[in-house]
Amino acid sequence: MICVSIGRTRHKMVKMEHRALAEKGAELVELRLDWIARPADVDRLIKDRPTPVVITCRRPADKGRWNRSEEQRLAVLRTAIVSEVEYVDLEEDIADQIPRYGKTKRIISHHNFDETPDNLEDIHASLCKKDPDIVKLVTMANSPEDSIRILKLVANAKVPTIGFCMGEYGVISRILCGKYGAPFTYATFSRERELAPGQLSFSEMTKIYGYDQIGPETAVYGVVGDPIAHSLSPLIHNFAFRHDKIDAVYLPFRVPKDRLTETLQEFEWLNVQGYSVTIPHKAGALKLAENADDASESMGVANTLIRDQNNAWQARNTDYNAALDSIRLGLDPQGTATGDPINGKQVLLLGAGGVSQAIGAGVVNAGGALTVSNRSRKRGEKLATELGCAYSSWENRGSSFYDVLINGTSVGMYPNVNETPFPQNFMHDDMLVFDTVYNPENTLLLKQSRERNCKTVSGIEMFVRQAAAQYQLFTGKEPPLEVMRKTLRTGISAVGKL
Repeated sequence: MICVSIGRTRHKMVKMEHRALAEKGAELVELRLDWIARPADVDRLIKDRPTPVVITCRRPADKGRWNRSEEQRLAVLRTAIVSEVEYVDLEEDIADQIPRYGKTKRIISHHNFDETPDNLEDIHASLCKKDPDIVKLVTMANSPEDSIRILKLVANAKVPTIGFCMGEYGVISRILCGKYGAPFTYATFSRERELAPGQLSFSEMTKIYGYDQIGPETAVYGVVGDPIAHSLSPLIHNFAFRHDKIDAVYLPFRVPKDRLTETLQEFEWLNVQGYSVTIPHKAGALKLAENADDASESMGVANTLIRDQNNAWQARNTDYNAALDSIRLGLDPQGTATGDPINGKQVLLLGAGGVSQAIGAGVVNAGGALTVSNRSRKRGEKLATELGCAYSSWENRGSSFYDVLINGTSVGMYPNVNETPFPQNFMHDDMLVFDTVYNPENTLLLKQSRERNCKTVSGIEMFVRQAAAQYQLFTGKEPPLEVMRKTLRTGISAVGKL
C-alpha cells in the first residue's frame, strides 16, 4: 500500500486533493497538519474522508512547518486520536505523552535528515519500546549501501516497520521496502510538491513501478549510472514487464563513479538479476564480468550485465547492434540492399564517449569509411587511433563530403533544445543524419536536416533497440518493441509525462 502525503496551506485544498487521490486509486493518505496556515480543524479534514488517513504534524526541527506552541501541537494530535482516525504519527520523544486510545493505530517515527547512522538497530529497538502498531524509521542515504542497510532492518524487524532512505540514493528503498515487509511506503501528490528528499509521486509509484504488485518473489533489475534520476529506462522496461505479465521491477540505481564494484557487492543482497549500464560505468562493468561478448571486448565497454547459470556476471553491449541497425534503417528503409548499406559510405561521427565508441567500432567493422570529430581534440584523436580511422578537428568537421552524419554527443539534449552540433550550412541533400539524442525526439539537428532534404533517424530508434535487446537478455522473451517505442515517446512528450 502507498501512503500519499498532502501538504497544503488551506483546508479546502487538502480535501480536494484527498478526493482526487481517492479517485486515482489511493488507499491511504497522510494529512500534514503542520502545513495548514490557520489552526488545523481536524474534524473538518476527516469528515466524510474518502480513504483512511494518517495524521501527522511536524515541528521545524523535524523539517515540518508547525509554527505554534508544542502544547497546541500535542493537543491537535490528541484530538485526531479521540476522533478515531486510522493512524497518528508520533515522534519518538512525544510518544509517551500521548497514550493509546480507541481504534487509532500508533506510528512511532524517527527521522534523520543528515545520514543513515551506524546505530540503526539501536534506534529501531528504542522505537519498538514506545507501544507502536507500526515503527517508521527514515534516514538520509549518502551512499547506495545505506538503502541496503535499512531494507535489511525492515526484513528482519519483529514489529511492522516502515523503513526507507531519503535522497536520490534512497529511491530504491522507497520502491522495495514493501517487498521486504513494510506495511506501506510514502509518495507525494505530485513530483512538483515533494515533501521529503527523493520522494516519488503517487503516479510514478503506481504507473511506472507498480508498487502494489511488488512482492517477495518479484525479480529485481535496474540501470546503474550517475546521474540517473532522469533515465527513461525504468519507464520502458517496467511497462514491458507488465505487458508480458512478468513479475519483475526495474529500478534506477545511482552509483558513484568510483563505487561500482563495492556497490554491486552490496546489491547482491537484493539478488539483482540484470543491470543496464550507463555513464560513467560502462568500462567498469566490463571489468566486473567473468565473460563478455565480442562487441564489449572490442570496445572495452559494456552496457549490460546478466547472470549466467553459475550466477556470475556476463557483459554484453547492445548499443553496438542497435546503432548499426538504426543506421541501416535510415540508409535502406525497405531492406532491399544486397550487401551491408554501410559498406563504403563516408561517415562522420561527432563525439568520443561511450556511445561513440560503440557506433564507431560498428561502422568500421561494417566497412564504412569513418572520420571522428570531437570538441576535445585529445579524446577524439585517441578514439580515432583506437578505431584505426581518420580524425577531423571540431572546427573543420563540415569541410568534407559525408554520406552519413552521426551525432554521438549530448548537444541538443533537453533542456538545451536550441543547440546543434552541426550547422545547417554544413549539410547537403540526401545525407543521412542520425542523432543519438532521444529527448527530445525531434532535435534541432534533425529539424534542420529535414529542411535540407536529408534522411533522418532519431535517437528513439537506437534507444529502443538497445533496450529491447537488454530485455531479451534479461527475460529470454521476444521484446514488445512497439510497446517500448510507444512508451518512450509518451515519456518524453510534454503532455504524456507521468
